[in-house]
Amino acid sequence: MKIDFNNPVSNHNPERFRYLDLITGLFVAVLLISNIASSKIVEIWKFTFDGGTILFPLSYIFGDILTEVYGFRRSRRVIWIGFFCAALMSLTLGLIGLIRPASGWEYQEAYMRILGQTPRIVTASLIAYFAGEFSNSFIMAKMKILTKGKWLFTRTIGSTVVGEGIDTIIFVVIAFLGVYPNDLVFLIIISNYIFKVSLEIVFTPLTYKIVGFLKRVEKVDWFDYRTNFNPFIFP
Repeated sequence: MKIDFNNPVSNHNPERFRYLDLITGLFVAVLLISNIASSKIVEIWKFTFDGGTILFPLSYIFGDILTEVYGFRRSRRVIWIGFFCAALMSLTLGLIGLIRPASGWEYQEAYMRILGQTPRIVTASLIAYFAGEFSNSFIMAKMKILTKGKWLFTRTIGSTVVGEGIDTIIFVVIAFLGVYPNDLVFLIIISNYIFKVSLEIVFTPLTYKIVGFLKRVEKVDWFDYRTNFNPFIFP
């Protein structure tokens, strides 16, 4: 059942979605955990990337689902919620790092070595996340209209190719340039990008199932015909 919520004759109340809050919570959790995990550089199958890359691509899958089912406006709101939560986490960890440790607590150096990098990483993540997620959501919404709601895989993969590319380059350059050798920074960018796009492709069948389930249960299939795509609006 397709319902265009830009059409004022619809009598469905879009505020009574059953799963929107759950997806929002998972989206924010993925973002925060990824930011902390990014402080470690790992190597898997000869791919070198920051630890957050293992989980962070799920945020783009959630972003695809949000835009496809609920529309750009609600996806924008969730993106901003994630932005504010990540900023709060960064400020809190930074403040705790500056406070004098209690007598007998001998882990200040370890705290600063791991979480002390978090403000820079989160700053990089916030800028990259903002640019990448909104690019991803915008392309998803526009391609849905262009394809008339068909060929979901073209939207999920196509938007990820652009969004993850923007996100990866911005994040790695701001977070790691000058911290690690330039050749390692370049390797991280390439590895991150390949891994993230590949994960989106692998999870496409699951994305189809989740999207289909949500559309049936929520009775919504949003088309952003008259949406204001300004990313700086917080509805």
